Amino acid sequence: MVTSSKGWDMFSQPPTSTSSLNSREEEADEECREQTSFGNTDLARHGNGDISLREWLDRPGRSVDQVECLHIFGQVVEAAGVAHSQSVVVTNIRPSCFVMTALSKVSFIESASSSGSEDFPEKPLTEAAQLAGAAAGFEEKKNFPLKEILHMELKWYTSPEEDSGASSTFSSDVYRLGVLLFELFCVFDTLDEKLRTMSNLRHRLLPPQLLLKWPKVASFCLWLLHPRQESRPKISEVIESELFNEMKDSLEEREAAIKLREETADQELLLEFLSELQQRKQEAADKLHDTISVISADVEEVVKQKLKTRSYSELLNSEHSPIDKGDKPFLYPETNGDSSCSGSRKRSRTGYWKISGRLNENQAESPRPEAYSDTKERVLSKSSRLMKNFKKLEAAYFSSRGRMIRPEGKLSRNITTPRSSKGSTVKTEGSSVNKEGFHGGKCQWVDPFLEGLCSYLAFSKLDVRADLKQGDLMNSSNLVCALAFDRDQEYFATAGVSRKIKIFECDMLLDDEHDTHYPVVEMASRSKLSSICWNSYIKSQIASSDFQGVVQVWDVSRSQVFVEMKEHERRVWSVDFSPTDPTKLASGSDDGTVKLWNINQAIGGSIGSITTKANVCSVQFPPDSSHLLAVGSADHNVYCYDLRNLRVPLLTLVGHTKTVSYVKFVDSTTLVSASTDSSLRLWDLTSRILDKPIETFTGHTNTKNFVGLSISDGYISTGSETNEVFVYHKAFPMPALSYKFNCTDPISGREAEDAAQFVSCVCWRGQSSTLVAANSSGNIKILEMA
Repeated sequence: MVTSSKGWDMFSQPPTSTSSLNSREEEADEECREQTSFGNTDLARHGNGDISLREWLDRPGRSVDQVECLHIFGQVVEAAGVAHSQSVVVTNIRPSCFVMTALSKVSFIESASSSGSEDFPEKPLTEAAQLAGAAAGFEEKKNFPLKEILHMELKWYTSPEEDSGASSTFSSDVYRLGVLLFELFCVFDTLDEKLRTMSNLRHRLLPPQLLLKWPKVASFCLWLLHPRQESRPKISEVIESELFNEMKDSLEEREAAIKLREETADQELLLEFLSELQQRKQEAADKLHDTISVISADVEEVVKQKLKTRSYSELLNSEHSPIDKGDKPFLYPETNGDSSCSGSRKRSRTGYWKISGRLNENQAESPRPEAYSDTKERVLSKSSRLMKNFKKLEAAYFSSRGRMIRPEGKLSRNITTPRSSKGSTVKTEGSSVNKEGFHGGKCQWVDPFLEGLCSYLAFSKLDVRADLKQGDLMNSSNLVCALAFDRDQEYFATAGVSRKIKIFECDMLLDDEHDTHYPVVEMASRSKLSSICWNSYIKSQIASSDFQGVVQVWDVSRSQVFVEMKEHERRVWSVDFSPTDPTKLASGSDDGTVKLWNINQAIGGSIGSITTKANVCSVQFPPDSSHLLAVGSADHNVYCYDLRNLRVPLLTLVGHTKTVSYVKFVDSTTLVSASTDSSLRLWDLTSRILDKPIETFTGHTNTKNFVGLSISDGYISTGSETNEVFVYHKAFPMPALSYKFNCTDPISGREAEDAAQFVSCVCWRGQSSTLVAANSSGNIKILEMA
């Protein structure tokens, strides 16, 4: 047994406040954790597991474990012995004054008795005793009401000499120990039985079951409960008694057995942990093995394609070695440092075959040394960008690898693909599109990722080809809200808060170096303009919408309005002509409606109307159908309507967290949406999962303004509230290119930072690498991917 001075401190200085009580309970808990666990079967408690000894004694159905009971009794005896050695009479040796933990560690708290008798003044229940009473655990079977037991407890634990008016002595404490020992070994089914038996104890009448089952304990009780003080043993005699020595032996055996069980339990727990760890690591290893197998297969496929491409290139070179006589130009493949990744876009824009001029019959042009240097530079630049974005490219690769190639959806009978300078423009259901530069078999996984990677790395920067200088640039109301190229990509129009539509010839601006540029056509509107759209069939027609809710179609060749429509009640944010039906026009407004117009019948009003629950910010037709319309809404959603049924949307795309400001079709089954949540999202309209986009693009900043959105051959451009233009490729979520507008002070001409400026609109020049962008100060630039 371990005797601690803490036990003495608790007896000699009983707590007088809640804070001191709590501190001593914490000490008791700490001491409890240092003791050996005796594993009582029914001591599971809420909170920290403490339970009053009174509650524990009176639990219905409590089983009596001799070793455990003697262990509890021994702790109280040793604590009393420490007190007696210091000449202190304890007096409060009663079960309600002790707390027992789940580890059978007993700690003294203070008196929790409640009595109404004159002999024993009433003492309030302590917080610990109240908690013990609240958690008595009797529920349905309340055999022993706590208050009544506490009232009787003082009488049971009062020695005969104290009962006759004498003061408490060391012998009185021994008597109380006898009562406690008796309660530890006796279990009662009813309150009446308990009250009757405890009353008989005053006369040293013990129940037969105690005498029969534990005769030594019964004999020891009678010794402690002797009515004459001098006949009771001293506390030292109790500690040195045979019962205690036997108890110590039993305790040592019990402790050894418990320690062994605990060690076994700990080993089982460790084994469980290690088994679980092994299983998880094995699963991770299997997954890693599968991943490596997948990558190895793709590496093998890429190596095969590279060998085929190299063989094909060598064949072409050998075919063109003997130059035919005549004026035929000599053609050779342009190298860009990555033969396996020279995307069709790059080739179509810069010319896959370069004309070097007319050569004599046996004359061949040798590559220049500087050409090798440029090639090496491009390779290093691509490698640097690849490594810089390695983690994101890795995630994109596995995302692409995990998506199964599935049949195209049936939103339309013919599914068109973006027009390029080479290759097919239409893909019918079940057909396939051949790719330039690919020969032989086709890998489902490698090819899409390879094509995206090549396109992503094809360009390294945005160069300024022209800076449009307007005469009214100093005007504060010069915000450009919309840009659009005409049918043949020769002219582009600008519109905004200046209330003017200005038409510029793009090639003339690229070749012109004048200080000021003037539009070839300028048309004035009555209100600020929010959107413009050229007719893809009638070259001279352009539609506009304004802040007053008016939609107009202009005849650019005559610089006048062709038709005007005034059904909207509030500002119209977006207008769009149908690419397949040049007479059909759609408009979306702050009044929560989408209006459908036939421009040849506009005098009679709209031909259809869609009513939504929120402001409409954007509308667009797909490239191959006049029956489908995409709508971007302020309620954070994108809706696709079949115009033959305007009552409910055909599809609802959910995912943005703020207003959807723009929607643009990449092709007939793929859509990009822009939102003021600073993200773009790519949607597959044939997918059954409409709340999960194919890709989410982030990097630009857009929280409150309309910053523009434009699509060209898989490249997505948008503005940013950091006064930058960002270009993404549809295969990867991070920007491929960016360009920051410089802010120039109009007085000093020096560059200055202006946090209020932002890029307000962008527009690709068809399927080319040329991009026109404008910012909130009216600065317009023609940019080229290089």
